[in-house]
Amino acid sequence: MFQIQKAAVLGSGVMGSGIAAHLANIGIPTLLLDIVPKTLTDKEIVKGLTLESKEVRNRFSLSAIEKLAKQKPAPLTAKKNSILIEAGNIEDDLVRLKDVDWIIEVVVEKLEVKQQLFEKIDRVRKPGTIVSSNTSGISIEAMVEGRSEDFQAHFLGTHFFNPPRYLKLLEMIPTQKTNPSVVAFMKRFGEDILGKGVVIAKDTPNFIANRIGTYGLLVTVQEMVARGYSAGEVDSITGPLIGRPKSATFRTLDVVGLDTFVHVSNNVYENVREEERNIFKVPEFMLTMLKNNWLGSKSGQGFFLKQGKDILELNPSTLQYEPRKKLVTDSVEMSKQEKKVENRIKALIYAEDRAGKLLQAIIMPTLLYAAKLYKDIADSIVSIDQAMKWGFGWELGPFETWDAIGVRRSVEKMKENGMKVPNWVEEMLAKGFETFYKQDNGNTFYYDTGAYKAVEQNKKNIVLRQVKEGVIKKNSGASLIDIGDGVLCLEFHSQNNAIGTDITQMLSYAIDEVERNYKGLVIGNQGKNFCVGANLAMMLMEAQDENYDEISLVVKQFQNTLMKVKYSSKPVVVAPHGMTLGGGAEVCLPAASIQASSETYIGLVEVGVGLIPGGGGNKELYIKHLNKMANGVDFDLQKVANKVFETIAMAKVSTSAQEAIATNFLGDKDAISVNPDHLLYDAKQKALALYEAGYKPPVRGKIPVVGETGYATLVIGAQAMYQSGYISKYDLEIAKKLAYVIAGGKVPYGTEVDEQYLLDLEREAFVSLIQDMKSQARMQHMLIKGKPLRN
Repeated sequence: MFQIQKAAVLGSGVMGSGIAAHLANIGIPTLLLDIVPKTLTDKEIVKGLTLESKEVRNRFSLSAIEKLAKQKPAPLTAKKNSILIEAGNIEDDLVRLKDVDWIIEVVVEKLEVKQQLFEKIDRVRKPGTIVSSNTSGISIEAMVEGRSEDFQAHFLGTHFFNPPRYLKLLEMIPTQKTNPSVVAFMKRFGEDILGKGVVIAKDTPNFIANRIGTYGLLVTVQEMVARGYSAGEVDSITGPLIGRPKSATFRTLDVVGLDTFVHVSNNVYENVREEERNIFKVPEFMLTMLKNNWLGSKSGQGFFLKQGKDILELNPSTLQYEPRKKLVTDSVEMSKQEKKVENRIKALIYAEDRAGKLLQAIIMPTLLYAAKLYKDIADSIVSIDQAMKWGFGWELGPFETWDAIGVRRSVEKMKENGMKVPNWVEEMLAKGFETFYKQDNGNTFYYDTGAYKAVEQNKKNIVLRQVKEGVIKKNSGASLIDIGDGVLCLEFHSQNNAIGTDITQMLSYAIDEVERNYKGLVIGNQGKNFCVGANLAMMLMEAQDENYDEISLVVKQFQNTLMKVKYSSKPVVVAPHGMTLGGGAEVCLPAASIQASSETYIGLVEVGVGLIPGGGGNKELYIKHLNKMANGVDFDLQKVANKVFETIAMAKVSTSAQEAIATNFLGDKDAISVNPDHLLYDAKQKALALYEAGYKPPVRGKIPVVGETGYATLVIGAQAMYQSGYISKYDLEIAKKLAYVIAGGKVPYGTEVDEQYLLDLEREAFVSLIQDMKSQARMQHMLIKGKPLRN
């Protein structure tokens, strides 16, 4: 039975240190080794160090660990995690590899260097230790030639995508001699512990994602040059419009770095068949860019150059920068009206304008290339689609895209354009199979050699759209879905999952239904973000119409519903992910438990739109802080109030679920899911465990507050910030309202009040603020500009 309790990463560059950080994030102690420096730095000389000093010999690893705390985006989910990474060097510390369970090689991409390192590792590792390479393109088989039988049986490629914390894809590449049990264990470990989407790839140049992604990028570059499009025009239609990341094509190249991209392209060029090489030959103008050090973001300029507020684009013919252009056509404008990416791509690709012609010329060849390589690089079309979605951020993989545009119709168009369609696709259509995928009774099937086969899914992946037959009740904002074993799931599906009266009503109904007939409730969804807060547009419209009584009633209903969540006789578990702001955070706080995705960014941010939390968020965060205090131990109540006030007044948002523990949005009864695909499953298991343990709701009690003297203390702090110019005069007015609510109003210090009293204070403050024209201006600015107004 395999287990990984300690790991070692060899190579402390950006990728190696990023992998070490990811391991530390999930609690695995990791040894980070690199080569020994050959010369001293000026700082080391001043400190009197020598080449034999440990600090010098471990310099590269020590420096890499230090940089982790400063990098953006942050590799660590909490800075304290770096304590789990221990620095060392390959000469002195290689013998320590006998104490680890997984050794990951991330050294320079040269076969001889890797082979020499593996020879040394083979001498010191204990039998059964798993060894892997993070290579992005070198042959996995070639690396382990001549190694011991046990080494080869426990060796495979594990290709992480950068940055490892954020990118989901992990390509695993076994060799002919890798023990199947090692592959099975590592796939399960990758999914359940590392939180990755694991794809088994074959040992071919650049594996799956980089092979197809590089092809698609180079096809796009070539078509841009050949057809006279600009980089800006291409990016304007190859991003979210067709289900790709905002960085689209050329902005992606600038972010990745032209040097990295050229390295990957050259690797494929050197290792593919002669007939494929032309497409992987980097164009001359890009080689000139490389020579000029126009690498993209890292060098300050690439395909794009920012000058002041303007963004210029590079003209590949003249290598001069010009104003950035966008491609505007009728098909582009029409496609923007479509909500589903499938409909947008279909509308665009068959258009006969400049947008349609370009997309035909870059998407269709990429689909054909994926089909041509299918059996060479992967075991199924599913693996290819997953690799492109998880590694490159595509909403639809190549074969899903093909289904979206219509397989038969697109094949006819491809032939019309002189493209060669692989025989197996022609045979599929001839046999009457019209799609690569089909849905049947909530299950997904994929085409493979004359038949449809079920897509294998980890049992921990609950996909809400596949259990829609379990919908018990729904309205415009939410659905109540039976996810089995006596547990219901309330799914938000309003625009941006913003909370309005529709969601409040469904949540109230869900509590009643669960209390009558079920074991527990999960509140979760699979949108981009869990919830960005209340329906701001609706609130602003009511405020501008001066319907303040209506606003007060809506806020009171929301408060009452969240009190039902808190005191439900059956456990309610909330499963937040991504942005969980304002009202979204307020839904989480009173629950029996929170099962948060590791990438959860939670905070009460209402002050940014001129308001304070109105649904009980102030009260619940204050209670969470109080609950963290040890029973029977005296503590400073004012310090608790100060902390809560600061968190809400400064609109602090956690940068991870782990960081949310430090701000008390998550407590001892809450937990974190590393794999976002397992979030609903984990939340469901938490609800069942609470039910089986005889769950009882919290006992209603009194809450000590700091009262009038505490209010004065909070206001003094806010005034100091105003006087120092850190906040505006209106920020100060909002802060006073917030301070009054957290302090518990005009009562003596230490007075114990009930929850309804605090809720009434919250609601009154919220309604008074929303009546102010300055708050309404802030709300409108956020809706229009997407950022706070400091008036």
